[in-house]
Amino acid sequence: MKCLCCSMINADFCTGAVLISFGAVLGKTSPVQLLVMAIFEVTLFAINEFILLSILGANDAGGSMTIHTFGAYFGLMVTRVLYRPNLEKSKHRSTSVYHSDLFAMIGTIYLWMFWPSFNSAITNYGDPQHRTAMNTYYSLASCTLATFAFSALVNHEGKLDMVSTPSMWSSFVVQEVHIQNAALAGGVAVGTAGEMMLTPFGSMIVGFLAGTISVLGYKYLTPFLESKLKIQDTCGINNLHGMPGILGAVVGAVTASVASKDVYGKGLERVFGEDAHSNDWSAQTKGAFQAISLGVTLGMALLGGLITGLILKLPIYGAPPDTHCFEDGLYWEMPGEEEGHHELNEVATPNEVEKLSS
Repeated sequence: MKCLCCSMINADFCTGAVLISFGAVLGKTSPVQLLVMAIFEVTLFAINEFILLSILGANDAGGSMTIHTFGAYFGLMVTRVLYRPNLEKSKHRSTSVYHSDLFAMIGTIYLWMFWPSFNSAITNYGDPQHRTAMNTYYSLASCTLATFAFSALVNHEGKLDMVSTPSMWSSFVVQEVHIQNAALAGGVAVGTAGEMMLTPFGSMIVGFLAGTISVLGYKYLTPFLESKLKIQDTCGINNLHGMPGILGAVVGAVTASVASKDVYGKGLERVFGEDAHSNDWSAQTKGAFQAISLGVTLGMALLGGLITGLILKLPIYGAPPDTHCFEDGLYWEMPGEEEGHHELNEVATPNEVEKLSS
């Protein structure tokens, strides 16, 4: 039963990575494209996870690398390959409405409350699991404070930004989503080091940094990526999952490199495995393998995203045209639609795809 539960949890982790990647291409792809993308990503996720956890022996119980970093940069590479130069034709549909944002905020609150259990779900029972839950809580609390502070700081009127009015940058609408998203970055950033002796103070520092870079990313980096690097990140996954995930991986490598028997005592092997008490094991080597794991994850995500994006670019998936991106009526039966009304039932033709590719 224990193995079954672990398998189900790991399957949920894989699903989380796919959903993160979807956030980069949402509204610009067809359901068939998303299905094909998910098939490739699940396979690559399993390979990357096996390399990190089984071959390199990395610690990543909360998935800063395997879930968040991999999912984010896989999706960002896919959306870069699928770049749409004329996406401004649909910019008026990419915004949300107030009551929808309120419902989304409820989701943020639920995620905030249960993120400690998410990070500690597959850690060893006892001290590592308790430590993970507490470190995650401290990081989330500090991250929330940083999010509120910097959200007001970067706003010209000093107001808090749950989901601010879209601002124009280049030819694309950028939604600045601070509190809804950045308040969760602290949970992402302690996914790797949560079970280690990060200490409450260290957790709060990590959470504060995560909240800060997330808010600044939504405000400044997302528009820059769109205008300069042609990365159209629909939901800003780089700010909530990408950069905080890298931060978490770096924190995990540093924390592992200073681990010692004097600090962990008998709990050293419960965090770093049975080899931790052997004479051949060293904290510096463990930290190096943690850093290598980050490099492997980024390589797998970027290369896999590139190949997947090229496959999705083929004109056989019924992708939406530039004029009808972010439009649910293309693929879903919408309330109030008149029978025989086909204005929205359009998909990209091969000629349109060739124009996008040129």
